Amino acid sequence: MNAPVEETSKTARPSVIQLNIKERAALYASYIPLFKEGGIFVPTERDYAMGDSIFVMLSLPDDPRKYAIAGTVAWITPAGSAGGRARGVGVRFPADEKSAELRQTIENRLGSALSSDKPTHTV
Repeated sequence: MNAPVEETSKTARPSVIQLNIKERAALYASYIPLFKEGGIFVPTERDYAMGDSIFVMLSLPDDPRKYAIAGTVAWITPAGSAGGRARGVGVRFPADEKSAELRQTIENRLGSALSSDKPTHTV
């Protein structure tokens, strides 16, 4: 289960969101492998538009590191979505080496679960 999300914003600056994922199942539900660069679903009540810049401080299960992601909104799940999906946004990782390493770290942690057909926050 995801921890509470803290949000702050500055005028004309990207939003900053802290996302603490504590369990492997929550990581599976939040990770977005459909994006070539990788991505992560961030539950939020705030309204975003496609292409908005967003800065995510991500922590993964059993990993003391914090991963800083300067991404863009590439998925939006509005309130009241079918299937009771959580409201939030999918943040596409930037196409850089640091994000490629994060994607590999996440995919290594998820292993064979990546081929699962269990529902996620996005598809």
